[in-house]
Amino acid sequence: MASKFLLVAQREYLTRVRKKAFIVLTLAVPLLLAGFGVFVAKIASSDNDTTDVVEVRDDSGLNVASRLVSTPQLRFETAAGTLAEAKKGFQKAKHDGLVYLPAGLDVEKPTGVQFFGKGNISLKKQLAVENALNKAFSELKMQKSGLSQEQLDRLRSKVDLQAISLDETGKEANSNALATSGMSYALALAIYLFIFIYGVQIMRGVGEEKSSRIMEVMLSSVKPFDLMMGKIMGIAAVGLTQFLMWGLLSFGASSVLLPLVTKDDQPKTEVAATPASASGAAAASDDEPRSAAATFDKNMQQGTKQANPASRLNIFETLANLPLGTILFGFIVYFLGGYLLYGALFGAVGAAVDDQTDTQQFMMPITMPLILSYIVGVSVILRNPDGPVAFWMSMIPFTSPIAMVIRLPFGVPAWQLALSIFLLILGFIGTVWVAARIYRVGILMYGKKVTYKELGKWMFYKG
Repeated sequence: MASKFLLVAQREYLTRVRKKAFIVLTLAVPLLLAGFGVFVAKIASSDNDTTDVVEVRDDSGLNVASRLVSTPQLRFETAAGTLAEAKKGFQKAKHDGLVYLPAGLDVEKPTGVQFFGKGNISLKKQLAVENALNKAFSELKMQKSGLSQEQLDRLRSKVDLQAISLDETGKEANSNALATSGMSYALALAIYLFIFIYGVQIMRGVGEEKSSRIMEVMLSSVKPFDLMMGKIMGIAAVGLTQFLMWGLLSFGASSVLLPLVTKDDQPKTEVAATPASASGAAAASDDEPRSAAATFDKNMQQGTKQANPASRLNIFETLANLPLGTILFGFIVYFLGGYLLYGALFGAVGAAVDDQTDTQQFMMPITMPLILSYIVGVSVILRNPDGPVAFWMSMIPFTSPIAMVIRLPFGVPAWQLALSIFLLILGFIGTVWVAARIYRVGILMYGKKVTYKELGKWMFYKG
């Protein structure tokens, strides 16, 4: 039996990997993905290089305009003339907006401030202007209370929080939420795509062989169960080969292309401390105290250089501190277990129908748990990997392949991992039994519209 099963798997594997479509797809996808990634990175980089220019018309008498701190992405300029003239002026100059500070503005409750823009104002731009205004008014409030510049600087502080994980033995290790979440997301996405892509290939492969009547010839020498499992394992080997090649080629392509994007990029750490004057408008007098907001921003940048979490906490160091052995073991188990569980059901659907268009009615119950586990995984479990939703979804065989691999980088108790794997094995045995009962009848059934009631009868046919 084992030899026949392996022969079917070998035939399935060699038939598929020798096709030109497989070779072209294996080579083209990594290059396309790497090129797309570089293209997106280049666009994002060029977008960050642009500077929005916002004019400020200050009638408040509080000299707020001189306290607005410019950044590499947002520059403030003082607008001259009346409000009506300023509205026309910023549009004529093709600037990005105009902030109007009305007369009689209360420092404690600064209401009535307006931001005019060309068309609808983007959320990013609005938040940037609001942030600059909030800093300026905070400075005014504190200076109004009679605090000195030195006291103002001491009031502002930026906590540099270092995350440290503790294992069951009390051993400490650096933790990085971004690195951990990124690994969880990547593992879940890999399993999700693998099950979907190659599960559908199983279904189509079975359907094509059934339509061409090749099945009838093969069943004369191979049992239906051996045929089904051989096809599932053969396509699994094809998928693993293709994924491995994609990973290696993507890494190589990214290593070559990414430097082309990042070689000219320089970190921007300087900010303009005072706004430029666009039309010779009166600026702050020489004897006015130096802008506290500008001093604060400069201090914050210096503090960031000295205690930048990204420089102190290396992502690769964090990844090295993760339970990589457990993660690798769990990923392999759930990767193969999830594929075999769903692959058997996809194969049963392919054997049950004559026309591929009839598969839609049976696809929904199979794919819904997979889609649900991915959506809930990245939106709920990733944020709370130890919550009740994460626990129960990592126990259910149809959702555990994705739910549990998301939890693994964050640390999972050994008993939960063992119980989840045990339930996954039981689920796999159950789905294989159901799929085999449907498969042995469906592959020789032609010309009959299959319903769920009919599938139920097939599972209990004797023979």
